[in-house]
Amino acid sequence: MTPNPSLRAPLRILPEFILTVLIVASICYVAWFFYWFGYLPQPFLYDTNDTFMDWYNTSYWANNAGAYDVWRSVYPPLSFVFLKIFSIKSCYMTSPFLGRNCDWYGRLALSIFYIANVILIFRCYWAIDRRTALLRGAAMAFGLPMLFALERGNLIVPCFTAFALGHSRLLRQTWARWLNIALTINFKPYLLLAVIPYALQRRWRWLMGCATATVLIYLFSYAIEGAGGLSELYANTINWTNFTGTQLWNEIYYSTSYATLVAFINGQFPILDYVGSWTIEKARLILPITILAGQCAVLACLAGAWMRPGIVPTYRLTALCLVMAMTTASPGGYSEVFLLFLVFMEPWQGSGKIIALIAAYILCISADYVVLPIQHNDSFSWLGGRTVYAEFGVAVGQFLRPGLLLTIEFALAAVSLSAIAKAFRPVRLGGIGEKFSAPPAYGNEAMQKP
Repeated sequence: MTPNPSLRAPLRILPEFILTVLIVASICYVAWFFYWFGYLPQPFLYDTNDTFMDWYNTSYWANNAGAYDVWRSVYPPLSFVFLKIFSIKSCYMTSPFLGRNCDWYGRLALSIFYIANVILIFRCYWAIDRRTALLRGAAMAFGLPMLFALERGNLIVPCFTAFALGHSRLLRQTWARWLNIALTINFKPYLLLAVIPYALQRRWRWLMGCATATVLIYLFSYAIEGAGGLSELYANTINWTNFTGTQLWNEIYYSTSYATLVAFINGQFPILDYVGSWTIEKARLILPITILAGQCAVLACLAGAWMRPGIVPTYRLTALCLVMAMTTASPGGYSEVFLLFLVFMEPWQGSGKIIALIAAYILCISADYVVLPIQHNDSFSWLGGRTVYAEFGVAVGQFLRPGLLLTIEFALAAVSLSAIAKAFRPVRLGGIGEKFSAPPAYGNEAMQKP
């Protein structure tokens, strides 16, 4: 019996609707928890007095000397130039915490950029597929990675504004997209990985345009800030790597990679008191192998994309580059916003894409379940405006989220390698018996051109 055509569209988006409902339900749980207990539950940060402080700590050093030689910042000077503009200098005479209470302009700017992100997300997905735009837009705009970035006040919020404009078709002018891509790299240097697909697809004009804009923005912001040279950035990055290597709890709290979990297992925490030795040994063996297998799969895709440019869409190649970096070493859970923005561009068709989309939806769920409380004390909640009894610990999400990212990595790699393999498959001309290489297969697998 043939299904009623009028029912096909609702049934097709039913799985995404259910997943979006779960995300909304998790937000309702967070709101309920905050109402009763006065602070945001895990997976939001365990320091209840640190809300927005990624923004205000950086603002403090944007308005005072010593960003690179005292605070040892690892980011290019654009962040400090940007916050010079979006902060009130007189609020930062003493400390960043006093600055948070004084600088209303910073909170306003953060809110405006977040609202701009919500609008851009919905517009982008509406242009791709109107049937799923509201569902995917809601998952992205109100999912855990974006809300976590907002709660932290991280510069990923304005950086994502530029990312959405640079890596979508919302802007028609090529130079404007180059400028926004360059801004993302100057905000978060690891987003340099997002321009690798242009080289693989031999889009040299785009590669040179992005590179030129990136260098010009760096030089301009360096001239204004007067610090943040390449040697300073390199030295501070080494210092930061050594410092975070000892902060294992911070690293695994909201991680994108099992590499941090392996480091935690090999650290000083008495994990054998809670987990059997057999499980620990298996994790030490399996997790690094799985990470390596994911890296190999992505590198195979990149090699295939170089030999058959145009087979894999640009947005998917960008997603593969980002997810490989995230599963190798964690840049922080909020960095998932860039990856998920690209994954939600995939159509709901084919097992590989569907698996990647389901994993992306689950990553947007804001709830978690603590299996082992390890931190419980009275602390001041800035959002709640009162002292609260806060409890955080080892949670299910800390083990699940890196696995979901690996799932996205393997799923998108499988889809891409399948398309590349078809492009290499020889075809026969009927009756002649000669073999010819198949031409690039455009259509669903075609790259997105600007």
